[in-house]
Amino acid sequence: MTAPQPRAIVRRDVRLRLAARVRQGWTRVQAAWFPILQASVAGALSFAIGFYVLGHAYPFFAPVSAWIALGFTADRSVRRVAELAVGVAIGVALGDLVVHVIGTGVWQVAVVLFAAAIIARFIDRGAMLTTQAGVQALVIVGLPAMTATGGPVGRWTDAVVGGVVALAITLLTPSDPRRHPRTLARTAVEDLAGVLRILGRGLAEGSTADVEDALVRGRASQPAIDDWSETAKNAGDLARVSPTNRRYREELAALAGNAVLADRAMRNARVLARRCRSVVAAQSHDLTPIAEQVEATAEATDDLAAALGVGRDPERARAQLLAIAAALDPFRLAAQDWQVQSLVLLARSLVVDLLEASGVAPQEAREALPEI
Repeated sequence: MTAPQPRAIVRRDVRLRLAARVRQGWTRVQAAWFPILQASVAGALSFAIGFYVLGHAYPFFAPVSAWIALGFTADRSVRRVAELAVGVAIGVALGDLVVHVIGTGVWQVAVVLFAAAIIARFIDRGAMLTTQAGVQALVIVGLPAMTATGGPVGRWTDAVVGGVVALAITLLTPSDPRRHPRTLARTAVEDLAGVLRILGRGLAEGSTADVEDALVRGRASQPAIDDWSETAKNAGDLARVSPTNRRYREELAALAGNAVLADRAMRNARVLARRCRSVVAAQSHDLTPIAEQVEATAEATDDLAAALGVGRDPERARAQLLAIAAALDPFRLAAQDWQVQSLVLLARSLVVDLLEASGVAPQEAREALPEI
């Protein structure tokens, strides 16, 4: 088989990495479009209240407060929104006070930052509250003329309006904290299935190009797993302090644990792909048995992704993976070929990780493998 030229390899790598980025970006958009819409509507509503109800010509801090408090993700809690809204209000009020009492300047900036942080830390332990208090106070001191409106407390009332609107939207539109982690879980595990599918095809057809593609896609898919892990952990932290979401703590903890297992599985898949390169390039091994197992693992991983995406028990994927594990006997699949046996050993580690992600206990997952 003719080896691909270096330029063709570079183009293929760029194409695969770009495809992975597009998939990950689209997943983020799917998860974030509704929270962004909510925050945008909240900003417009806050501006309208400041302009039409309060009569402020430039109610700049009303939409600023609403947007900061709501953010653009679905990982919201009443406490987080309240922290940000109060932080903005404190910062704006303190900045207004400094401007009207001692004016603006270099030392005034230091005074307002110090005072805002001290007051915020006294009120609450939340880091976001302190950060926003300092930032908004700094904005007021730095841009007094541009944002002045409605008298000495006009900007503060605008900030309060934005915060109240943000809290109202949060309370009136409660979100399921499991939705975003589930979406990310499905995307990340589907990426793993895609890596295994390409790798299985490369083994079956003896194509080093497919094996290289599997390795490149595996590397490019790491951010999806990282996003899943971080989001599931944050959602679990919020569920522990949110009375309405405490019932989801167990599933969120399981999703966070599955992200760790999927990360391990992806790393094992990349190790397997790297080892496959030299074995496939030799063109002197019978790779059909291991190719069949890798392809079957890809199919089971797709089923696992679908189950994680909707929060159901991955019973079908678990049964498939148990059958695959039972077949991964290196001496049966490659009795006289130690290089192919090494691929089977690497596939065993991968399947154990996937079994654990499907709900099998660690010891039971290892016992599902043939003894060697």
